[in-house]
Amino acid sequence: MNTLAPADCPSWSALAAHAARWRERRLQPDAAPWRLHGAGLELDLSRHWIDPEALAALVRLAHERDLSGWRDALLAGRTVNSTERRPAWHSALRAGEAAPGEVRHTLARMASLAASIRAGGTIRRVIHLGIGGSDLGPRLALDALAGLIEPGIAFDFASNADPLELDRALAGARPGETLFVVVSKTFTTAETMANACAAKAWLGALPVAHHFVAVTSNTAAALEFGIAEERLLAMPDWVGGRFSVWSAAGFTVMLALGEAAFRELLAGAHQMDRHFATAPLEENLPVVLGLLDVWYTNFHGAETRVVLPYAHALRLLPSWLQQLEMESNGKSVDREGRAVGYATTPVVWGGTGTVSQHSFHQHLHQGTYLVPAEFVIVRAPMGSDPERHAMLLANAEAQADALAFGTRDAALPAHRRHSGNRPSGTIALERLDPHHLGRLLAMYEHRAFTAGTIWNVNSFDQWGVELGKQLARDILSRRTQAWTRKPSI
Repeated sequence: MNTLAPADCPSWSALAAHAARWRERRLQPDAAPWRLHGAGLELDLSRHWIDPEALAALVRLAHERDLSGWRDALLAGRTVNSTERRPAWHSALRAGEAAPGEVRHTLARMASLAASIRAGGTIRRVIHLGIGGSDLGPRLALDALAGLIEPGIAFDFASNADPLELDRALAGARPGETLFVVVSKTFTTAETMANACAAKAWLGALPVAHHFVAVTSNTAAALEFGIAEERLLAMPDWVGGRFSVWSAAGFTVMLALGEAAFRELLAGAHQMDRHFATAPLEENLPVVLGLLDVWYTNFHGAETRVVLPYAHALRLLPSWLQQLEMESNGKSVDREGRAVGYATTPVVWGGTGTVSQHSFHQHLHQGTYLVPAEFVIVRAPMGSDPERHAMLLANAEAQADALAFGTRDAALPAHRRHSGNRPSGTIALERLDPHHLGRLLAMYEHRAFTAGTIWNVNSFDQWGVELGKQLARDILSRRTQAWTRKPSI
């Protein structure tokens, strides 16, 4: 596979020259609309610092980096995670009838287990125990689709080692009516297992086998913990945590929403997989978004990107994206082990509109940093009042216009002028349902892979996570030994 450093590609210098010309231009309110469509989503590029010439140069860079070859390897399940020597084949989890047999078997087991728990009628509270990708994806999906949760069971999450989160999740729960879903590929994740052990103790004399489900690759450890074999769900080795909501790690989502809704989530993601696989690069939504990350990060010096979902149901999207993008591409060494001589992923942050308008938008409009903005809107009303939804969408459009065009009326005092020319894009969903949510999340996954491929980094390992965890174990071990040696009084 091509591991040429991007700065060594011929298009790199051409892009630098074009970016310099862009800094002498301004966004214009009368510019022609520029929208791309794919897999039921729309991307509005009209307020970005981009033109057909710049996009063509970015696409040439993608060809020089063999993005198509890397994409085909990813989707075919070939080894793209070089440091761990395995595929990153999350697209296979949502391939429907074309999925591998082990995937279809696990989906069937998930559906059967969810149906039996519902039919049993004794469970009233489900608490999902995981951390990182084993928590953020299911938590986002359930929060976004909360209106579709089937009645009868309440759902909570606990991921933090801080005991307060689990304490709050357990508030008002009854041990005999509570089920814990433990998601840990290794079944050794420190925070998750600490919470699982605390949950086990909370059950008292009740049998673990009746009150736990485990999603893991380490079945031996789960069985030793006391979880019944029929309540073990497999997670393939080739699924990374931040890409795992489509796997058995999404069991809590299936239990909450039902099998049909979960399969719709998978089907929407598969539709985006097909768009990513087949659309020309210049019309390919995740590709164009990934190339925009390269454009702003490497040629305009942007160090952050703000994500602004104008939908309360998508309030957890920025948190999910932080892990997806910064854990995937926050790398300073390329695939050949060379120190990169260029910036990689920007810091991703954000908040929901219109709440964010009354906190950090001041910084976006009149601050001194370049912060490309990303608005995410849902056109169909989700709440009880269509008029207020119209107000929400009007605010999103107004914020994008204010960032782009500002106002420099000479009659205004300096502190009331807005320079404008601050780039943003808008991603639009027609409605928020499992199908559209699947499309959106898969689009972001492929966007991160696109940018990582251009930067020549491995988007599927996360060795930066490991050092602090090891140090924490060492510190805890030393302190435990010191406590046990302390003489009694």
